[in-house]
Amino acid sequence: DTWLTASPYWAVGIYISGDSRGCFSQPNLTPTWISTQLGNGWRLLPLTVGPQASCTSRERYLEQVRISPNPTRNYAVARLQGRDEATKTVTAAQGLGIAGGSTLWYDIEAFDISGTQCRESATSFLSAWTNRLHALGYVSGIYSSAASGIKMLDDANAYTPGKYAMPDQVWIADWNGKADIYSPYVRSTSWMPHQRVHQYLGGHNETYGGVTINVDSNYMSLGRGSVSSAPPLACGVGIDFPDYHPQAQRDTGDEVKALQCLLTRKGFYDGELHGSFTRRTYQGVVDYQTARGMRVTGMVSLRTWTAILSEGVTPVLKYGSSRNGVRRAQRSLNAGIDARLSITGVYDAATAEAVATYQGVRGLPRTGVVAVDTWAQLQRGNH
Repeated sequence: DTWLTASPYWAVGIYISGDSRGCFSQPNLTPTWISTQLGNGWRLLPLTVGPQASCTSRERYLEQVRISPNPTRNYAVARLQGRDEATKTVTAAQGLGIAGGSTLWYDIEAFDISGTQCRESATSFLSAWTNRLHALGYVSGIYSSAASGIKMLDDANAYTPGKYAMPDQVWIADWNGKADIYSPYVRSTSWMPHQRVHQYLGGHNETYGGVTINVDSNYMSLGRGSVSSAPPLACGVGIDFPDYHPQAQRDTGDEVKALQCLLTRKGFYDGELHGSFTRRTYQGVVDYQTARGMRVTGMVSLRTWTAILSEGVTPVLKYGSSRNGVRRAQRSLNAGIDARLSITGVYDAATAEAVATYQGVRGLPRTGVVAVDTWAQLQRGNH
């Protein structure tokens, strides 16, 4: 919960199946936990760690069942293993309430892809895994080292197209420190757009909200990516501006129209949206300021703009968010600190930077995440 509101992360990998998992006993992994975390806003990436490549060099995998390198009947044993592992994973996913259409990831750790039988058996295994997931109504994802498993799949797709079923999405482990979706080991056109996760840092400690966890850092672009839905109707007038200015009686213009629209939507004005700050508009502002416990002036200061623009529900927002709450935060920041953000509804790097700046001004931890405390400051009109 602390990391949800204090960290930049939106997603977490969870191991749900496979005999090669590091933690085989998982008493806290329950359908209730899954539904709770999804309800809180976390994106969950379910992982399976089953049989590894036959030529793996990791000692603990050498003691476990590995992918069979037997080439008989086009690696029939490896393909059977892949199908069986997919079936087991789907059973585990369904037991946890993970719905069909979700991506289920297979974790095949780094190995030497130079040997034909090791490479071909691993490719056959993963192809069968993908085919079986598709048959059972799930999306296939593969996690592996960029230089081994992912390169192996990319090359197979390029040099023997159609021979193997390719995963729908890939999770590329390439610890180059770059928070993006690219790797020199993968062709620029492969699994694009929005079909990649990039693990750009290996295990390290990070602390947010006083809670320290050892994590691998990942950047993902999946599904449609961060795309905002169409903005809700706003009285037929524009309410998005790069900055907002104080307004008082006898002022005119588009910002006055926007003010009248906002007052109308909140029940404090029932006149025409003519863009003239009339006595009727003045009374709407007075009524709004009174209802919100603000200093009553009848004039629209930057405090009033910041408050009225941010009003509404208070979801957690961070990099990658895309919803109407992002628009409200962007408008409010433009009023409160002259952030001059484009009102896109997509929480991009510029929005995160503006949030951190606002948090610094208000004496809050500079998380770059809009959570309860930041919403409270905005909705009080503090700037």
